[in-house]
Amino acid sequence: MKTKITFILLLISTFTFAQNIISGKVVDQKGKPVAGANIYIDGTYDGATSSETGDFSFETTAAGNQFLVVSFLLFETFKKEIDVTNYKNQTVKLRENVNALDAVVITAGTLESGDKARVSVLKPLDIVTTAGSAGNIVAALQTLPGTQSVGEDGRLFVRGGEASETQTFVDGIRVAQPYGATTNNLPTRSRFSPFLFSGISFSTGGYSAEYGEALSSVLLLNTQDEADHEKTDIGFMTVGLSLGNTQKWKKSSLSVNMAYINLAPYQAVIPQNVDWNNPYQSLGGETVYRYNFTNGIFKLYAAFDSERFDLNQKNINFENPIRTDLNNNNFYLNSSYKGSFGTGWQLTTGISYGYSKNKTKYDINDIDAEENAAQLKLKLGKKVSNYFKISFGTDYFITKFNENFNDNIAVDLTNGYDSNIFAAYAEGDILFSKRLAMKVGFRYSNNSLLNENNIAPRASLAYKFSKTSQLSFAYGDFSQTPVVDYIKYSKYHQFESEKARHYILNYQFTKPGQIFRADLYYKDYRNLVQYDTKDIQYNSVFNNNGSGYAKGLELYWRDSNLYKNLEYWISYSYIDSERQYKNYPTMATPSFIANHTLSVVTKYFITDWKSQIGFTNSYSSGRPYNDPNQTQFMNGKTKSYNSLSFNWAYLLTTQKILYFSVSNILGTQNIFGYDYAKLPDPNGVYNRQAITPTADRFFFVGFFWTISQNKNENQLKNL
Repeated sequence: MKTKITFILLLISTFTFAQNIISGKVVDQKGKPVAGANIYIDGTYDGATSSETGDFSFETTAAGNQFLVVSFLLFETFKKEIDVTNYKNQTVKLRENVNALDAVVITAGTLESGDKARVSVLKPLDIVTTAGSAGNIVAALQTLPGTQSVGEDGRLFVRGGEASETQTFVDGIRVAQPYGATTNNLPTRSRFSPFLFSGISFSTGGYSAEYGEALSSVLLLNTQDEADHEKTDIGFMTVGLSLGNTQKWKKSSLSVNMAYINLAPYQAVIPQNVDWNNPYQSLGGETVYRYNFTNGIFKLYAAFDSERFDLNQKNINFENPIRTDLNNNNFYLNSSYKGSFGTGWQLTTGISYGYSKNKTKYDINDIDAEENAAQLKLKLGKKVSNYFKISFGTDYFITKFNENFNDNIAVDLTNGYDSNIFAAYAEGDILFSKRLAMKVGFRYSNNSLLNENNIAPRASLAYKFSKTSQLSFAYGDFSQTPVVDYIKYSKYHQFESEKARHYILNYQFTKPGQIFRADLYYKDYRNLVQYDTKDIQYNSVFNNNGSGYAKGLELYWRDSNLYKNLEYWISYSYIDSERQYKNYPTMATPSFIANHTLSVVTKYFITDWKSQIGFTNSYSSGRPYNDPNQTQFMNGKTKSYNSLSFNWAYLLTTQKILYFSVSNILGTQNIFGYDYAKLPDPNGVYNRQAITPTADRFFFVGFFWTISQNKNENQLKNL
């Protein structure tokens, strides 16, 4: 019996001595205690939770070398091999988890929207519910800071840059012809309906090395990864008809939209400032097919449209109006794949093809133009660690353009060009902490038409002061092939790429329901094209000696907390910009730039009325123009531009909507500029005519019906 007791006591003694005490303190990188952290020996149930002072202590039966694990939300998990016998009073320092939702995000020069955006500056819904936008992506973007409203053109003008300085991409692939057909002083629209897009990133400068051939900005449109529901959308409008259908299967889906627009009935009722022979007509459609693989998604996007119009335009240089009869056919195909493979690699690849054909009869002249454009893209990326991500890739752009001009008397000219551009880029994202991040990269390009090579460095830095505010800085060099109006004469002249350098400082404040942005920027232009004639022609003498600058301040405030069911935003832009390019004799502010631009957008949902109403007021100061009766170049200034627009969406039932909108409801007589006669009259005076909108107001009424098993589905988000 005594022997048994001795043996039991020996076992108890041995077990007691096998217990090891682990102790220490958990702190952050600044040495502050972390309370509530979980500390344990990997593979066991032995552990503890840190106290308010960060201290911890627990016993373990484990022996030898073991892995100690310390984890806590917002910090990276700590894992280290220790000797459990000697691990006492040690300090564990946790690093912030840079993937936390409140981690720093570089914002200088970029305005993002969509379901996956950290901060929505402009949501897809805004494209179609902003009064005055009429479902036009570009018109909605013109309510944001950094843009100019050039009513006689309709395209995106950004931070002192011409419309040609902005490139459009769908799912990362360039769109060579993003706008509809137009003629002199007749505004165009974006070819794309917001219906199929889930997110928009609008870079007003300093954008990623992944994108090139754009001096000012890039507009990135991302198609929806997955359709919401099977449905059919029908629209009856004062300007035409629309029809859409979505089908879903287990791993794939297909969305198709078609629209027929004919302004003839509308313009028979509403007076116009244009003498139409045949008002604008178009037939177009878009489709997106998606297939989800285990590790990726394939998308096929296609769009086509056929447009035509015929009008008589007054011309100060001719006694009788000039007739313009235009027919345009456009097709765009885009296929892309995005997925993962191997040990954390991301693959993005795609190809696009764009075709555009214009047949224009201008007075007695026939002008036929045809463009074929394609892009091949390959991009690889890998998250090396939580603190470093690398991406690199290549692009290959192919463009073939041909134009035939025949005056049906004596001149018959054919001009055009073939361009091949190879580009390669690499970029790294470095997260030093949850507060400090940097992106650095470069882009190399070889242009066969211009016979030149370019290397463009890009860099951006962001620091987060608190959960609600941060500061970002971006720098970049950018180059772009001169526009088609110049390089179609490449067989007569040798051109170089035009260049710009961007410096951007951005402050951003965000909290739920509110966002404030302030931007300071400076752009330096070099190698701009100049010519020595009044109009661009094949025997003009061209050079790349032009230069210019643009600098400014931009402010943006958006709020949905002020009043229930009310959302509004205010954007203001100030710009100082001059150029000596084209046939400018000296440095001057171009005619498309207004020094001050202000937009106020409001949206309010009235529950009792089952209605959403909106107002948009757009203001800009006068734009410069050149008056040949004055000695100083570009000395004239138009009066200020102002337009107040209104829209109203009324839900007849959940799936039936009656929609009404009117632009410029006050009927403000806006003037965009003046065209002057090329020769003076007998009194030595150059006469002029004002460039005005095609109509004082635009009225729109539509009925939209959604047929779907999901009874909450409707087209309100598309209006």
